[in-house]
Amino acid sequence: MNKALELATRVVDYIEKDTLTDADKKAIHDESIANFNENYNPGWLEYRKSVSTDSAFIEWEDEDDVFRDLNGTEFIDCLGGFGIFICGHNNQEIKKTVRAQLDRFSLHSQELVDPLRGYLAKLLAMITPGDLQYSFFTNGGAEAVEMALKLARLATGGRWYISTVGAFHGKSMGAISMGGKGAYREDYIPMIQQVQHVEYGNAEAMETAVKNLQTVGEKVAAIIVEPVQGEAGVIIPPKGYLKKLREIADKYGVALIFDEIQTGLGRTGTMWRCEAEDVTPDIMTFGKASSGGVVPITGIIARPWTYEKSGAGTGTEGKMFDNPWILGSPTFGGNPLACAAFISTIKYMLKNDIPKQSKEKGDYYLAGLKKLQEKYPTVLLDYRGAGMLICMEFPEAEVGYTVTKHMFERKVMVAGTLVNAKTVRIEPPATQSYETIDKVLTALDESLAATKADFNL
Repeated sequence: MNKALELATRVVDYIEKDTLTDADKKAIHDESIANFNENYNPGWLEYRKSVSTDSAFIEWEDEDDVFRDLNGTEFIDCLGGFGIFICGHNNQEIKKTVRAQLDRFSLHSQELVDPLRGYLAKLLAMITPGDLQYSFFTNGGAEAVEMALKLARLATGGRWYISTVGAFHGKSMGAISMGGKGAYREDYIPMIQQVQHVEYGNAEAMETAVKNLQTVGEKVAAIIVEPVQGEAGVIIPPKGYLKKLREIADKYGVALIFDEIQTGLGRTGTMWRCEAEDVTPDIMTFGKASSGGVVPITGIIARPWTYEKSGAGTGTEGKMFDNPWILGSPTFGGNPLACAAFISTIKYMLKNDIPKQSKEKGDYYLAGLKKLQEKYPTVLLDYRGAGMLICMEFPEAEVGYTVTKHMFERKVMVAGTLVNAKTVRIEPPATQSYETIDKVLTALDESLAATKADFNL
């Protein structure tokens, strides 16, 4: 225990120091590599250093649209934590709010009324479409999806779920059961039963699945979809798809769940992606951008009928559930620091019109990508996007992986991972300047040229 105290004291000192010595930096670098290899999820370090080719870069600080390593090496962030930093890195307006709450009290008693949770729920009802009204707060995206799935069962009495091929909804057991990617599912089969997957963007296939199950006496709880598939490669469904899903859900009496964890809160050019088709789901998840890049918070918001229709908690039609904890009772869900961050994020988004910035800057990126696709058609096969959720598609994974490495060499971080490098996401803050976007496009031009030479394409 004495050694643990010694180490903890030294690390706290690193955190609290204004300036690190060269000896400090070397110790942090060497010990970080050893700690990940010896004590963290095995293999994680090898996977995460995919584009850096070594572990020379230790992330230490961030600001606006960049992050820096221990030695001050600066990278333009076009990965954005897969959607976290829509309001930029180290947003001082949001952090000011969180600091004020931190000085007041950090976590709630679990018994008294904590006002920020109520204010946040009210704000979400005000900025979400239609009659979405009741919120439930969680800590991570998968947990939010779990709550959505449970609420759909309570609301409808159904047991089946219809998801889509290529979907990504998280990696907890229920969420991954909805996922449509074999690499994430295979090791856990058999998973949650009574789940079917249909082709994304194919409303007819969705209706057939629901209709067939209902016809043979199997009741469907919910349809769950991403309004734009993110992990699958920014797959944008045909226009009218979301509206048709709404019609199917209404026709067969099932809940419609939109997973807006990545697409929501301004990322795709509207506050919520479902607004692009003027569709209101029965249950909607949110996350990623909710934290303002400061304190994690996720959750769901639902229409009133989902808490009233089946009376699953009361045995009586049309009444609220007797047990307010029936969905769950996460200890840290909706804690004061997280709520303060989310409330301040909403203020910042509305004041600075983050959805509009995403739309305009996303269009600027797509115009640049059009020119690059015409210049390098054998390397950049396709591009697509909505707002600041953009995807580049390459002939094969190794080509995309090489492009991300060349971008990294030019100090630009894009979503280069070993999961699916055939498609590479650009997902920067909406606050990114046009000057920075031009730098990114220049780096991409050079990286595509280098990759073309590498593969003789």
